[in-house]
Amino acid sequence: MRGATHTVRAAQAGWTACAVAVVLAATACGGGDSTIGSGAEGVVRSSWGDPQNPLEPANTNEVQGGKVLDMIFRGLKRYNPKTGKAEDELAERIETTDSRHFTVTVKDGWTFSNGEQVTAASFVDAWNYGANLRNNQKNAYFFQYIDGYDKVHPASGAPTAATLSGLKVTGPRTFTVTLSQRFSTWPDTLGYAAFAPLPRAFHDQHAAWLAKPIGNGPYTVERYTKGSQMSLRTWKEYPGADKARNGGVDLVVYTDNNTAYTDLVAGNLDLVDDIPAAQLKNVRSDLSGRYINTPAGIIQTLAFPYYDKAWNTPGAVKVRTGLSRAINREQITQTIFRRTRTPATDWTSPVLGADGGYKAGLCGAACAYDAAAARKLVREGGGIPRGRLTITYNADTGSHKEWVDAVCNSINNALGNDKACVGSPVGTFADFRNKLGQRKLTGPFRAGWQMDYPLIQNFLQPLYYTNASSNDGKWSNARFDRLIDEANAEADPKPAIEKFQQAEGVVRDQMAAIPLWYQNGSAGYSDRVSDVALNPFSVPVYNEITVH
Repeated sequence: MRGATHTVRAAQAGWTACAVAVVLAATACGGGDSTIGSGAEGVVRSSWGDPQNPLEPANTNEVQGGKVLDMIFRGLKRYNPKTGKAEDELAERIETTDSRHFTVTVKDGWTFSNGEQVTAASFVDAWNYGANLRNNQKNAYFFQYIDGYDKVHPASGAPTAATLSGLKVTGPRTFTVTLSQRFSTWPDTLGYAAFAPLPRAFHDQHAAWLAKPIGNGPYTVERYTKGSQMSLRTWKEYPGADKARNGGVDLVVYTDNNTAYTDLVAGNLDLVDDIPAAQLKNVRSDLSGRYINTPAGIIQTLAFPYYDKAWNTPGAVKVRTGLSRAINREQITQTIFRRTRTPATDWTSPVLGADGGYKAGLCGAACAYDAAAARKLVREGGGIPRGRLTITYNADTGSHKEWVDAVCNSINNALGNDKACVGSPVGTFADFRNKLGQRKLTGPFRAGWQMDYPLIQNFLQPLYYTNASSNDGKWSNARFDRLIDEANAEADPKPAIEKFQQAEGVVRDQMAAIPLWYQNGSAGYSDRVSDVALNPFSVPVYNEITVH
């Protein structure tokens, strides 16, 4: 997700407009609003980017949409905002004797914000919708291990079933799940937004629900003006323990995080959760210490369009490895990111720890800068396809221009050709995602990944498994797929992790994507708010923020 990168279609016209029918500046609906208040009624003003698609849980696999889903939904599990550990939320019990057949009991007393009870059917109906090929949900892949997935989401042709045979409602608060193979850590995945429950209104009045989503989390959507702002307000009857300590959050859209930072310093914004690289040297003094820099489950990579035959030749493996060796990660993370990034030595994140599958140094020499080795490998692989490397990125968030330019400079210097690599910006994140989905890119592209849940599996399977939900470049390797399946089937975590690491070794040997650096979560906030923190996914814990 969120792809990162854990990564919603352009929002449709049904979204309610801002209170005034005129196009205003980006801060108009948030900054300077006399209704922002203070204390328990105070509204937090935070920077944001428009999501790619409407906010269907099974159709949102990027960070901006994911932030909202985390605010308006609660699932069977929730990831602890401090540790990232999967903990029971709506799940009273999830029981199994064989890691394949599960019985789920949903807690009593939970409702959606429209008053409807959250029942076993709320989950089963939502999962069946998400899995069905006819609904074209980007996260359908997360349901692939439930029996019957091949019938509702066949690899080719039309579905031959409307619902998953592995899901059965057995009572108002109980349902059973039968998986197609053992999956010992399957319950830990259930905090991901794709598994959220949905009210009947989602199914019965779908267009109206898309215009104003109804969830069961601590916030409700009040209004959304695409390109301007989403306003969320605290749901006073929320039954969970993690009630909001503020009156709501206004997510203000910015197409340039430098502008967001300027508004924060000027007092027109309360929170920026992506400090621009150009401001890292000033942020501590500008904000008088109101700055957060903390490790997060995020990795930045360069991915490749394997649907383009030029990147799918046997020699292209050497080219990709050569390009990896041409990137001076240490210098870039020092000079541009001021050590808010750490050079990557594998394809996961140190946040996992050794017990969670992180293996420092797995990439080995392939991730070590060596200009001579880079030139030799690129030459032996037949050279850069079409003679020039074009790295595509979205220009609206993430300071991507600075690091893409630095990566290209490093590659050009290493290869002795000042025109070997150029950056190719796309205006907005949504447009960037759409170009990826339409397979319009012919060169590498930025592909950061923010974990959906803290398992090594999540850094590998969604990104590199054949036809996986966030496998944007369409890489495919039969040995990798087999090792992932075997790892998931292991009942004991230790051999499972060993199998996942073997699968990661396949990614390394093929240089399926070039790992660049692990990313810290960074944020700055105004003196109007306190109790600001980022969770291990680098997302603000909005419900805990207090307003003065």
